[in-house]
Amino acid sequence: MILICQSGFEDVTRAEAVLCGWRPLESGAGWIRVETPAGRPDATTLDLCFAHRAMLNPAELRGEGVNPLANALLEWFTASLRGEKVEVEWPMVFAAPIEVPGLGRRLGSVEDAFATSLKKRVARVARLARGDVPRGSGTVRGLHVWAADFGRLFASRDVWLGGQRRMGDDPLAPSRSYLKVEEAYGIAGVEPVAGETVADLGAAPGGWSYSAARRGAIVIAVDNGPLKGGALGHAGIRHVREDAFKFRPEADARFDWLFCDLVEEPHHVLDLLHKWVAEKFCRRFVVNLKFGRTDAIALLDTVRRSSRSPARLCSRLTVRHLFHDREEFTLVGEV
Repeated sequence: MILICQSGFEDVTRAEAVLCGWRPLESGAGWIRVETPAGRPDATTLDLCFAHRAMLNPAELRGEGVNPLANALLEWFTASLRGEKVEVEWPMVFAAPIEVPGLGRRLGSVEDAFATSLKKRVARVARLARGDVPRGSGTVRGLHVWAADFGRLFASRDVWLGGQRRMGDDPLAPSRSYLKVEEAYGIAGVEPVAGETVADLGAAPGGWSYSAARRGAIVIAVDNGPLKGGALGHAGIRHVREDAFKFRPEADARFDWLFCDLVEEPHHVLDLLHKWVAEKFCRRFVVNLKFGRTDAIALLDTVRRSSRSPARLCSRLTVRHLFHDREEFTLVGEV
């Protein structure tokens, strides 16, 4: 498999692969190539955190220029179509690490040449191609191409998707963290709706509160710090100046959502989430854990398997290193 991750997070992606029982073979900016020994599950049966995508059974294609690469890809792809009926839209995604100057531009030229030749070879199949990564998570069939360098491509028909994706900004959002919760809704497959209640612990400056309130939710923003931007004075947001660790719902109250993006020691935040889930103070949650000063893989293992984790009390718990996350990962779950 080829695991695609955020550039700069190759080491933790490799460590998670080892935790899965896979053997890392090589890596580059934003990717790890791993071998899955016989008897070990692949990405389709696991729930990876740091890999945004996993290319299953990839082919390695080489060429000294745009046309040789495009031709090699065309021959491989059309050979893979033999005996297969393509009757619905399918994703055709070309990607490259932005850290390698000029590589994305080169890959774009390869994509153009490949698309032109594909239309001539199998016009009906080419017309059904779509260039966007599908929303949601799970395994999809199509064509995913990753540029390892200027003369080397990996290509796969089957790709596991973690659901991460880049989100559009909002000029009224008080902070960049707004993008993280917007992305998390896609992982959850659901978002706050009008009339639902949200407790946002450590809300300031209010990016997550604003995200829920703009959808019509009723938000309690808990933070001693000030709200800003679109969150300041918003009719759907009540600012409670209180310590997030001490805040509790009123008697018999239950929030539809718990939000928490505290810049605190991650195990303390995990204990706070465990308490909220155990006491059934919320139905769903989006919580960030910062791992900048701790072992990210050990923390991930704690979230998934330790007694400190809320996992056993949830009908669903998903952990993802989001596109908009940095040294943190996001927990999305339902009680």
